[in-house]
Amino acid sequence: QVHLVESGGGLVQPGGSLRLSCAASGIIFSIYAMDWYRQAPGKQRELVAGITTGGSTNYADSVKGRFTISRDNAKNTVALQMNSLKPEDTAVYYCNAHLFAVGNYWGQGTQVTVSS
Repeated sequence: QVHLVESGGGLVQPGGSLRLSCAASGIIFSIYAMDWYRQAPGKQRELVAGITTGGSTNYADSVKGRFTISRDNAKNTVALQMNSLKPEDTAVYYCNAHLFAVGNYWGQGTQVTVSS
């Protein structure tokens, strides 16, 4: 059974930092592309950052230069370092693992709130 478990969310002041982590089990982690999505109240879920099996990354324009995605295949984890956080970054953040024609899996999400 596949499990993706996010951690590291919380309340932070504007300008602060958080590091999210997602631990995967039940999949051959190294062959899956990994993404972070977020969903704010009343809005659609949106892609924040992604990392391929080869380590190539992509980011939403709204987070470029502030967020960094990374993966550790030895530990089956993917992380999202979030710096210079803004109130508009407030959302539930979800980890996603996907492999074409094989599987697409989601974690349960972790809440990030940016507020003074």
